[in-house]
Amino acid sequence: MRILVTRPQPGAEQTARALRERGHEPIVAPLLQIEILAEIDPDTGSWDAILLTSANALCGIGKFASHSERDVPIFAVGDATAKAARDNGFTNVTSAGGTLNDLINLVASRLKPPARLLYVAGEERAGDLAGALRARNFEVDLVVAYRLVGAKLLPEPATAALDGDIDGVLHFSQQSAAAFLNAARNSCLLEAALTKPVHFCMSEQVAAPLRAAGAATIRVASRSDEQGLLELCG
Repeated sequence: MRILVTRPQPGAEQTARALRERGHEPIVAPLLQIEILAEIDPDTGSWDAILLTSANALCGIGKFASHSERDVPIFAVGDATAKAARDNGFTNVTSAGGTLNDLINLVASRLKPPARLLYVAGEERAGDLAGALRARNFEVDLVVAYRLVGAKLLPEPATAALDGDIDGVLHFSQQSAAAFLNAARNSCLLEAALTKPVHFCMSEQVAAPLRAAGAATIRVASRSDEQGLLELCG
């Protein structure tokens, strides 16, 4: 299948490689760019662990990897985020293997309150990880390290695909799905965007804006991680 990949780099190219290994033809057209809002200095605090719900959050803790704190425990929501942390030099990384609830339960099983946790997050977040852990008497420092900015128009590869042959679009987040719809509308290609491709979504929450917009064919992964999304494509 010819599948559009709209997630930000470097994740987009990583996903493209995985699609090629499965025999698909990826069309890489990132619709979101990462804008760094804060970078945390390891010397400004003492944390028992760092929490990551996206590989994008690594932009906020880059200094840790070149510091004696590279072995600070990191709890990541899924395997892809955990791998990205290891690739960035962190040595003590554990994946929760899936959802926000999995991450909450992992932290609760490994640490005892009132452990101090650093949650490095994006401006838009699904769920309230900090609130859930504070309710369990953990001390959570929430730092908004980045935001994702959506493109106003579809990149040329995406425009060409929707004008021609396209089989599917991968949607990793509700924000990326909304950005795709907005860019398609501004590019006067909304009808083709809704009716031509199969929309492969990581979760029902991700699929919500596509359903509301009237997308013809939506498929939702059985588990909320990249591997689940890739398996959905076959």
